[in-house]
Amino acid sequence: MRRLTVLRSPVGAASAVLLTILLALAIFAPLLWGDRAAAINTDALQQGPSADHLLGTDQLGRDIFFRVLVATRLTIGLALLATVIGVATGLVLGSVPSVLPRWAARIVTSAVNIAVAFPGLLLALFFAVIFGTGTIGAALAIAFAITPSFARLTQTLTASVSGRDFIAAARVCGVGRFRLLTRHVLPNIAEPLVINATLAAGSALTAFAGLSFLGIGVQAPSYDWGRLLGEGLNRIYISPAPALGPAVAVVLAGLAFNLFGEAAAAGHRQRSHRAATLAPKTTSAPADAGLLTVRNLHVSFPGGITPVRGVSFTVHKGEMIGVVGESGSGKSLTALAVSRLVEHPGTVTADTLEFNGKPLDRTPDRELGTRLAMVFQDPTTSFNPTKRIGRQIAEVSEVHQGLGRGAAARKAVDRLDAVRIPEPERRAKQYPHEFSGGMRQRAMIAMGLMGEPQLVIADEPTTALDVTVQREVLKLLARIRQDRSAAVLLISHDITVVAQTCDRVLVMYAGRIVEELPTDELFTAARHPYTTALLKAVPDLDTDRDAPLAVIPGRPPEPGEIGRGCPFAPRCPLADDQCRTEEPELTTHRQDHRVACWKSETELAGVR
Repeated sequence: MRRLTVLRSPVGAASAVLLTILLALAIFAPLLWGDRAAAINTDALQQGPSADHLLGTDQLGRDIFFRVLVATRLTIGLALLATVIGVATGLVLGSVPSVLPRWAARIVTSAVNIAVAFPGLLLALFFAVIFGTGTIGAALAIAFAITPSFARLTQTLTASVSGRDFIAAARVCGVGRFRLLTRHVLPNIAEPLVINATLAAGSALTAFAGLSFLGIGVQAPSYDWGRLLGEGLNRIYISPAPALGPAVAVVLAGLAFNLFGEAAAAGHRQRSHRAATLAPKTTSAPADAGLLTVRNLHVSFPGGITPVRGVSFTVHKGEMIGVVGESGSGKSLTALAVSRLVEHPGTVTADTLEFNGKPLDRTPDRELGTRLAMVFQDPTTSFNPTKRIGRQIAEVSEVHQGLGRGAAARKAVDRLDAVRIPEPERRAKQYPHEFSGGMRQRAMIAMGLMGEPQLVIADEPTTALDVTVQREVLKLLARIRQDRSAAVLLISHDITVVAQTCDRVLVMYAGRIVEELPTDELFTAARHPYTTALLKAVPDLDTDRDAPLAVIPGRPPEPGEIGRGCPFAPRCPLADDQCRTEEPELTTHRQDHRVACWKSETELAGVR
């Protein structure tokens, strides 16, 4: 049905009919009228239009109408050949920067940017001079004139897809750069590329006709519409018909390609809009070693921006830890750094960053991909929309465990069943948009279970889900922890969700951990004013309905705005001069409880 969308509009249907006629002529015209087009008649030289010769005859008495029909094959064929060469070259130049070393990628990108600055016709004439006159030279000239703009388009589309979560998920699974490009990036940009290739074919056809018209394209005895147009133009004041025939053919063919491409583009935009509308909304550390040990973690970006500043924590085997804080506090970026998903120009540094006793920077991708599972925030963007759910899940076992396609597919069905997705065999054959938000999130967890994860990092796994589905997802994470003895790092905005499901809670603010304590002490022993403010901001059954809801005044600082003193001081009711000039270190208050605050417990008691 999606392929027929272009035919539903009058423009698309008319252009498709016209293209069909042109292709039929290209195939059959030389067979049906080739002899008549080549027949020389010295008794009918340069005649005007008549019943015997609809467009008249040329200087050798050959019928121009039949020559126009027969020239369709060479004209269309050369245009398509130039388009294929130009599109293929542009596709390579536009996509290879994503798999080349950074210095090589810069060279290719710069070369494309320089070439795009020149007009296409000027490039065509330039290459025509280089390759020489004739059919092959003209085809290569048109092809390389198309290449820069198509390469730029490919670069833009590749960049727009490369930042999606399903690309990050494939990368954390250990998929190599080339396979990532061919199996995840290019299939997702194929449709706009095909549409633009159709438009390029129309431009190639008219450009080719122009070169032949100028005498640097097709040479005698071969002929295309451009050459016929040039011959007819010499006698246009005597008889315009010989020039009018090939001119109309060029215009109609160019319109057919361009209108079909425009109709396809309009259909693509409508489908994208409809899919978007109907989609479901979905400084010290403990001395003992753990499964994941993070000490003094920093994530920095150019310009002196450091969104994560000196984060230290330990996750033990079988433990469930919650990380809470407002947006921009550094929760997700910390998780990405642990998963090795922070890309250039971001830099990650740490005194210690170990997973299962091994430095993360020296842990092979294949090992990390089976031991660490990442559940991203938005399952809608975490799955490749062009591939079936079961195929994407099975890929984990194919890459990391060496299973064959059939065995991996059966294991994927088993994992879908394990996360309580009904009819897993049927569901495995469906696409992501056919799943509800909760089912997509469970399918993401199933993907993580294809290996034997020792740590599951769940980044806002219940965002945009209703409370019933949230409960199912949280119960699933708890069951994974119990059945597999896997540790879970749960990132959430909802401090009450963390309190109900986790053993310990890390409270982050302005890129640092400001408090760490057991969740069973969260409501009674929290010391940091930010933690208590988060707790007060959550209404419960005892909240006075007539009183305004509690809020935290002000807003969190941007990473580039953090100055001296405690970052929470501008919003803290207890802040004094020391708070505004000196930033407190995260120190041990008592066993299993660390806090970064200058205030004593007696002073903090008043804000609980």
